[in-house]
Amino acid sequence: MAASLGRFGFDPRCVLYLILSVQVIVSSGISSDLPCALNCTCSGDWVDCSSRELTAAPPDLPARTVSLTLSHNKLTTIDVEALDNLPNLRELRLDHNVLTSIPHLGQAASKIVSLYLHHNKIRTIEGSRIAPLVSVETLDLSNNDITELRGYSFPAGLQIKDLYLNNNKIGALELGALDHLGSTLQVLRLSRNRISQIPVRAFQLPRLTLLELNRNRIRQVEGLTFQGLSSLEVLKLQRNSISKLTDGAFWDLAKMKALHLDYNNLTEVNSGSLYGLTSLQQLFLSNNSIARINPDGWKFCQKLRELNLSYNNLTRLDEGSLSVLGDLHTLRLGHNAISHITEGAFRGLKALRVLELDHNDISGTIEDTNGAFSGLDSLNKLILFGNKIKSVAENAFLGLESLEHLNLGGNAVRSIQPDAFSKMKNLKSLATASCATASSSGCPGWLVSRLLQASVSATCAHPEGLKGTSIFQAPPSSFVCDDLPKPQIIAQPETTLVVLGSDVRLTCKAVSSSSSPMAFAWWKDQELLRDAETENFAHVRGHRPGTSEAPGAGAGMMEYTTTLHLRHVTFAHEGRYQCIITNHFGSTYSSKARLIVNVLPSFIKTPSDSTIRTGHKARLECAAKGHPAPQIAWQKDGGTDFPAARERRMYVMPDDDVFFITNVKPEDMGLYSCTARNTAGTVSANATLTVLETAPPGSRPGGPASGGGRHGGAAV
Repeated sequence: MAASLGRFGFDPRCVLYLILSVQVIVSSGISSDLPCALNCTCSGDWVDCSSRELTAAPPDLPARTVSLTLSHNKLTTIDVEALDNLPNLRELRLDHNVLTSIPHLGQAASKIVSLYLHHNKIRTIEGSRIAPLVSVETLDLSNNDITELRGYSFPAGLQIKDLYLNNNKIGALELGALDHLGSTLQVLRLSRNRISQIPVRAFQLPRLTLLELNRNRIRQVEGLTFQGLSSLEVLKLQRNSISKLTDGAFWDLAKMKALHLDYNNLTEVNSGSLYGLTSLQQLFLSNNSIARINPDGWKFCQKLRELNLSYNNLTRLDEGSLSVLGDLHTLRLGHNAISHITEGAFRGLKALRVLELDHNDISGTIEDTNGAFSGLDSLNKLILFGNKIKSVAENAFLGLESLEHLNLGGNAVRSIQPDAFSKMKNLKSLATASCATASSSGCPGWLVSRLLQASVSATCAHPEGLKGTSIFQAPPSSFVCDDLPKPQIIAQPETTLVVLGSDVRLTCKAVSSSSSPMAFAWWKDQELLRDAETENFAHVRGHRPGTSEAPGAGAGMMEYTTTLHLRHVTFAHEGRYQCIITNHFGSTYSSKARLIVNVLPSFIKTPSDSTIRTGHKARLECAAKGHPAPQIAWQKDGGTDFPAARERRMYVMPDDDVFFITNVKPEDMGLYSCTARNTAGTVSANATLTVLETAPPGSRPGGPASGGGRHGGAAV
């Protein structure tokens, strides 16, 4: 009769036999006919003698050994004879011992492929000990006490591909110290050392693909420093003290794909410093002191896919500042102080999928600006967490039809304008916290229809009867307010033309039905005026007959006035000014008023009285300065009728500030006025032109051709 197969269809006796067999193999380490060294564990050709507190290598190591581990012991030297009987040895691990120099390995040295000497006390790299290691491809000398790399450290004839020298005390990097490894070396780790300067062309390693120099003391990278690394793909320079990248710092790195410069002291990135990085795909610049994005900085690395500028000092994003990065996929700008995003700031980023703007000072971009995100046709994820957004304007996200993930969490959003999200047809997740009100009855329904209500925590804050009620439970009719809890601008600041040095006042007014505390701010060119001189006051508003009122702005409402004082204005005051009035229910932005600073015209050349004989040339000079540049106009006897002009004898030379009349005639005599005019005002200067008739032939000569006085001839 057939044996029972059990509930899962196999013989349980076979399972028991298999488990017992495995236990025997594990407990013995090897099969019974393959001996192992005393106090070691063997598995095939692998021998592990680690963590045995050995002071010498076991003498009975099996000849079949390919990989030998002697790490975590107390070895100070290696008994050469213990290794001489290991003809198959290819990997030797001597890490975590107390070796003070690279050990002599005897006959085994020439066959070892991987040698691990990290976490010892090795102080120098002796070429005589390195030279026999002709087959070594991986050499790990990290976490030792090595202080320098000299030209004799690595002699010719080596085949090292991976060299680990990180976590040492290397301060001196001699020019050409690694040149003999140029034909083989592919990975070089020099991180966590004490290198303060890299000699120009220090690395002549044409096959190197990875170079780690992070966590050193480098302050500056000179031009051509990395020339000789034509195959390099990854360069790590983060966590140094680099404050300057000179032009051509990364020249000859045409195959570079990733450059790590985060955690340094850089204040700018210009095109010269990135010259030659034509294949760069990832650039990490976070945790520096960069305050401005230079539009020309990226023209030599237009294949970038990821750019990280988080944790810097950026305050604004200007139009076209990143426009050449058409292949950019991820842009990280979080943890800056960005408060202003100019319309068109993201123009050209047609491939961008992820945009991180979290932990900034963004408010107006979402509350007041239209089209700040235009050009981001492919954007999939937008993070605005942790900003200062209190309301969402209807067109704040205009152009983001492809967006799937929007994070507005960490903002005290108080109001959302109608259809603010409706154009984002592909939105799958919307994160927002502490949303107080929604200004549109369609907002809750739209969120429900998109299955987004779970990620939105939104309650009513007004009117008082619905305070604290979820917007998903409030009746739609309650979303229409018959009063104005959010401030409403009723008087806008006006564009003003002012003379240099005078004082200016810009004023705006708002009304609100709420008793919530009101805050006032003024911006200039979309940046907050932090030290502005302002005057703010409030009073109960009464209805004034004959005035147009905002809906709901009746008597009994509070009227708020904020005035910006600008003293002794200079050209630096020119710009567009805007007031922002904020309470618990949101912020209201005024229109932008332009301040234009002018300078009254003043003469630098004035015409002088002249006496000219007929037939000669009269010359009058006049020039003025001012802002804007004044226009010069001439008059004769208070009018614009010039006999010389009708007869084509008058010439005005604007470049030379000169007014000519040729072949002067008696009718040219009169009072000539020069007028300098600009938008600030007008100034005039007068001069009299006196014409003397030339004496007829045969009369007594002696009268002057020009100048003052009469010396013969009658004045006409």
